[in-house]
Amino acid sequence: MRPKHKPIRRRVAYFISPHGYGHAARAAAVMAALHELDPTVYFEIFTQVPAWFFQDSLRRPFGYHALLTDIGLAQTTPLVEDLTETLKRLGSFLPFDTTHIEDVARLVNQLECRLVLCDIAPMGIAVAKAAGIPSVLIENFTWDWIYAGYVQDETGLSGYVTYLSELFAAADYHVQTEPVSRPRDADLTTSPISRKVKTPIAQTRRQLGIPPQAKLVMITMGGIPWHYRFLEQLAHPTGVYFLVPGADEQIQAGHHAFPGTGGLVLLPHHSDYFHPDLVNASDAVIGKAGYSTLAEVYQAGVPFGYVARPRFRESQVLAGYIEQHMHGLPVAEKDFQNGNWLASVEELLAMPRLSRGDPQGADQAARFIGELLDGKR
Repeated sequence: MRPKHKPIRRRVAYFISPHGYGHAARAAAVMAALHELDPTVYFEIFTQVPAWFFQDSLRRPFGYHALLTDIGLAQTTPLVEDLTETLKRLGSFLPFDTTHIEDVARLVNQLECRLVLCDIAPMGIAVAKAAGIPSVLIENFTWDWIYAGYVQDETGLSGYVTYLSELFAAADYHVQTEPVSRPRDADLTTSPISRKVKTPIAQTRRQLGIPPQAKLVMITMGGIPWHYRFLEQLAHPTGVYFLVPGADEQIQAGHHAFPGTGGLVLLPHHSDYFHPDLVNASDAVIGKAGYSTLAEVYQAGVPFGYVARPRFRESQVLAGYIEQHMHGLPVAEKDFQNGNWLASVEELLAMPRLSRGDPQGADQAARFIGELLDGKR
């Protein structure tokens, strides 16, 4: 997978949390932006996020190492956490086994990596220390802060709060990405980081079978499996098209569309469509308020009908950011599940699309990392 047409001048290890796809999406955006600055940078990716995700997101070769780098939160659904299972998994993962960390550090040194990037996977910081190379923490929250919000319900998390707080503080460089959950002294604070659009809106709509002037609403739970109970309601002609990535498995087929004066398009979890392209081709998005979805909706400027997670601390911050910097409406979880959110579609579609003039967060992070590699920081 290594490029042969140009020499590899600099190698970077990237440790990425496998908690959902949001951290992988943010990391992929940073890697792609750094490749635009210097195509010879070669990334060694350490994570359990499937390799296909990075293959779809990156245009340059990379190394992939399947490794459990983080626990995050166990979940029973995209909106419900399982604290008992989380504590069980943490017990077999932390504190880090010194021998294991040294083995991974040895591999990172053998790969001649000069820098370790960590999207909230604490293992990367520990490995960087053992390998004797600098680490960069990239985050909008860290797990010690998340776990602290659950301590009153699960006291067993308190020890991990202390352990992880010390570990995250040991990173050599610190990048925070808006929306920031807990602002702290950081070397850089960026705009929201999302992967850049690849395909023009007209082409994406044409491929989906959506008429150019039709209104299109995308429904997403951020790449996490979800049983949508309201699909039959969406198939009735309403003058609006609905796009649901990840719903196709419910009817076990490929790409379904039900055209008329309105229609329903269902896509499999892993399709040929690039998720940011789908967001950009939509007139509104409805779904879970997760980081990567928010960042993609922010960049596209479309209104967001967002479903918050009441117990997850980050969710409150994301909701506040949407209210201040985006157009959108809150959608209660119950209303999302039973399809009552359909009553809000007209109001959501009436909101104008926003034009973004601020720097892209991925470019800001890439320039910072490039300066580190150049020895300018």
